[in-house]
Amino acid sequence: MLIAVNTRFLIHDKLEGIGRFSYEILSRITRSHPEHQFIFFFDRAVEKEFIFNDNVTAIELFPPARHPFLFYWWFEFSISSALKKYKPAIFLSTDGFLCLDTKVPSVAVFHDLAFIHFPEGLSFFEKKYYHYFFPRFAKKAKRIIAVSNYTKTDIINQYAIDTNKIDVAYNAPAKGFMPVDENTKKTFKLKYTNGSEYFIYVGALQPRKNIETLLKAFDEFKKTSSSNHKLVIVGRMAWQTDDIEDTFENLKFKNEVIFTGRISDDELNKVMASAFCLVYIPFFEGFGLPIVEAMACDIPVITSNITSMPEVAGDAAILVDPHSVDDTKNAMISIVNDEQLRLKLIEGSRNRKSFFDWNKSADDVWKSLMNAVKK
Repeated sequence: MLIAVNTRFLIHDKLEGIGRFSYEILSRITRSHPEHQFIFFFDRAVEKEFIFNDNVTAIELFPPARHPFLFYWWFEFSISSALKKYKPAIFLSTDGFLCLDTKVPSVAVFHDLAFIHFPEGLSFFEKKYYHYFFPRFAKKAKRIIAVSNYTKTDIINQYAIDTNKIDVAYNAPAKGFMPVDENTKKTFKLKYTNGSEYFIYVGALQPRKNIETLLKAFDEFKKTSSSNHKLVIVGRMAWQTDDIEDTFENLKFKNEVIFTGRISDDELNKVMASAFCLVYIPFFEGFGLPIVEAMACDIPVITSNITSMPEVAGDAAILVDPHSVDDTKNAMISIVNDEQLRLKLIEGSRNRKSFFDWNKSADDVWKSLMNAVKK
């Protein structure tokens, strides 16, 4: 059987949410099913690292799809033509975008519907594209894979999709996320905070991630606590960061905040595992990958009490109102002052690790593909 896949988010050294999901799932299913052939469609030069097995053929399709007009061209012309040429049994799209002009059964992975709930970060044309096409993608898909039950429910509510058409395949931490020894922790604390314990945030810096509340809560924490904890913020400046920069400039303890920018995967694993606690309080998430990455490192978590985050965190985190500076500040104080609470959260995270495994998720995606082929 020939399986075609949209792999445009497999980008060298830039594997964020969708790209990471694509990498982990596709590397597994291509190797686990050598009896099938896979054809990967890229919208830029093909990197050899993404040719996971001998049964993978990679095709670069013009143009690079990084704008709504180019989205339309790439999916409705380039992908459509390629599907007609290669005649696969099924088409898998790991970013949710589909080709409407094809009779090939299609499976779409929906990571979230953030563009409905938080459209502020989108351009006029992006909003138009998403709101017009995604309801059609949802109806076009033979099956939909959601990355959480929250996202599954959101799809059902927004697009009136039958619940039986939607499968769930969780994200999981990459294999490098694991506890580290005390010497490694000491090394990374010296490197980033001159030896101090630190809270950590990981993710792109943009409005939905709620960095302003995090900064304000940390500043209030420092005003009321005698601890020497610092705040390390790991991630690229994405878009609409003026408010983040303004908030930072007005902090009393801004010298205690370290922005690292984007760092390598290996460095990120060690920085996460050396942290005192993850503080991750977005306004909206379809999953919330840093939560499970912290759990894999035996790091306690403070996260938001809304959208997918309670589902992912379970009883292994302090849940806070992301709109409340005081809520987050008080959680930070609690985790610093109450060692038993911190140990309890770490134990809870160890118990939840089995829920989030890329091998299981790859199996779930494969079952969804096979169900789509059968029906």
